[in-house]
Amino acid sequence: MDLSESTLRDRAREYAAAEPLYDVERQHVETVPKTFAGEEYGRRDAQWIVRWYFRRYLGEYPDRERREREEAFRDNEFDDVIDAIEAAADAVGVKNADPPDVDAALDALTALDGVDVAVASGFCQFLAPSRFVAIDRRTWAVLVAAGELDGDYPDPPSTADYRRFDDACRAVTDRTGVDAWTLYRALWRSFEELLEGTS
Repeated sequence: MDLSESTLRDRAREYAAAEPLYDVERQHVETVPKTFAGEEYGRRDAQWIVRWYFRRYLGEYPDRERREREEAFRDNEFDDVIDAIEAAADAVGVKNADPPDVDAALDALTALDGVDVAVASGFCQFLAPSRFVAIDRRTWAVLVAAGELDGDYPDPPSTADYRRFDDACRAVTDRTGVDAWTLYRALWRSFEELLEGTS
């Protein structure tokens, strides 16, 4: 699996052309950091990220589990959600924290019902889209196939697993000069190529 700059940019363009959620994702990449850095947002803004994490699979994710997680998140007190997002935003650098404190962000978010490390990484991706990639089976598998990461996808991933994944993503972004949002799209799209190679 080739993760050169040109391949990543090509795959990211393919993602933009083919993935049905791309337009709404792009809008959220542009607005979420500003929205959550301020104090004017509602419950639905936070719920969108939890929904996105599962619904981007377009029906491939087990429906019962998806509904349970979304309902669990909906049951959180909204003040707790605000506190967790504010702590995570501060930790990942939305308000210019440098370097980002990944552990603090994940700890704050996983204190919420319905949020594990994987979903918390989705929040990190939208809070700081140029820096973070959400962890999932697809992105993990492509990094393994490219020799950037090793081992089977941990289900569910721990904070330590996410740090390993994040280190691998950073190595690729540093080497190629693409940002994390481009890398995410390229990894997600490259999974299709990986499947075709194994069939």
